[in-house]
Amino acid sequence: MTEPQPGDFGLTKIGGLAGAFVNFGQWFVGDFAPIQHALVYVGNGMVVQAMPSGAELIRLEDASPVVKWSTGLVDLTDQERVHVALEALKLVGTPYSFLDYLSIALERWGVRPTWVLNRVISSKHLICSQLVVEAYLRTGIELFPGMFPGDQTPGDLWHLLKDLETND
Repeated sequence: MTEPQPGDFGLTKIGGLAGAFVNFGQWFVGDFAPIQHALVYVGNGMVVQAMPSGAELIRLEDASPVVKWSTGLVDLTDQERVHVALEALKLVGTPYSFLDYLSIALERWGVRPTWVLNRVISSKHLICSQLVVEAYLRTGIELFPGMFPGDQTPGDLWHLLKDLETND
């Protein structure tokens, strides 16, 4: 396992009903992956992750075990690393919304009404994968160029890293 550096994101498995729900949702929209959660390493053994109670800053050792890090796959300068970490820290406290999962599903099926997209944009809520994408985007890094930044699941981040591994 590669040691994370500030600004790297990690992908984890989560158990229980929440993990089963995310697994099913990812499978249902066609991006099944062996992980269900994403977080951002901000340094000093700390991570930021979106949770149903709101985005939180916790010790890495208290998070679900990371299955895969972006370390060495997403190329970041030292300055970008610091910026991603700072932007993730600014997102602590951001509310969470299960409606975002519905919005992603509707987008994947090509039937998302504009009012749903507008609600997701205006709510400023973030699920875990959206938090990762948002921290990078605020740094000027588009992990998914050309896509609305609220349309990624943890599975999309998994597939991004797998694609980057393949291209190395």
